[in-house]
Amino acid sequence: MTSHLHSLERQLIELRMEHADLNASIDQLAGQTPVDQLMVQRLKKRRLALRDAMARLQSVLDPKEPA
Repeated sequence: MTSHLHSLERQLIELRMEHADLNASIDQLAGQTPVDQLMVQRLKKRRLALRDAMARLQSVLDPKEPA
C-alpha cells in the first residue's frame, strides 16, 4: 500500500511539473506577435486536463472523509 501511495505522489509531482511547463509555454506564446491562438487554445485545454487529473489524484491521496 505504501508503494502505491508513493507512486501516486510521484505521478502528482510529474503532473504539477508538466502543468508549470505548460504555464510557461502559454505565457511565452502569448507574448509573441502574431499570437498562435490555436496553439494557445490547445495548450490551455491540456493544462485544464492536467488540473483535473491533479485534483483526482489529490483526492485519492488526501480523502475528505475516512474510508
